Amino acid sequence: MSRRRATSPALLYKIASILLQYPDEPLLARLGDVAAALPALTPPGVRADVGTVVDWLGTVPATEAAQHYVSTFDHTRRRSLYLTYYRHGDTRGRGMALLALNHTYRAAGYPPPERELPDFLPLILEFAALAPEPGTRILIQCQAGLELLRRALHEAASPYGHLLDALCAQLPALAPRHLAELTRLAAEGPPTEAVGLEPFAPPEYVTGERR
Repeated sequence: MSRRRATSPALLYKIASILLQYPDEPLLARLGDVAAALPALTPPGVRADVGTVVDWLGTVPATEAAQHYVSTFDHTRRRSLYLTYYRHGDTRGRGMALLALNHTYRAAGYPPPERELPDFLPLILEFAALAPEPGTRILIQCQAGLELLRRALHEAASPYGHLLDALCAQLPALAPRHLAELTRLAAEGPPTEAVGLEPFAPPEYVTGERR
């Protein structure tokens, strides 16, 4: 994947935080505003990647968009939007990682989320748009998981893969330790020590009842 870094990553993070949420009626009603902001995204490759998702959401029936989102993100852990799962799986380490994220939000002056896990990608992106330095640091810490998600989305031929292309291109090239982690996770998957975190997202989220 070639590097196509946006000149305004905060705008990209804000747009991506919207587009990666469940495509309900309120979100679809915001597509016009999102499309209007696309010309401010540069370079053209980033704008094209994001525009692919905006165009797709704007043309498919709402029920099809919703079904695609649920089947893509809610029914398989290989395409989870909960980023600490990729590194920690259902282990005690994941609980500590979630606590660390809440601490990062507080330290930057933002209250931790009350109705969502703090590693939910749209939430992290919204935070990164408001607090670029700590938000980008979180994304870099989760870079191996983001890359696995990007690859899995393309394997599933999901339009959301283009959005992950744009996001991953904003981050530095994978460090050797992240490359090693990526190779290990791709081959073995996350750790499997069970500690009562099954499922890793709230049950109503996994089943779709949250919708």
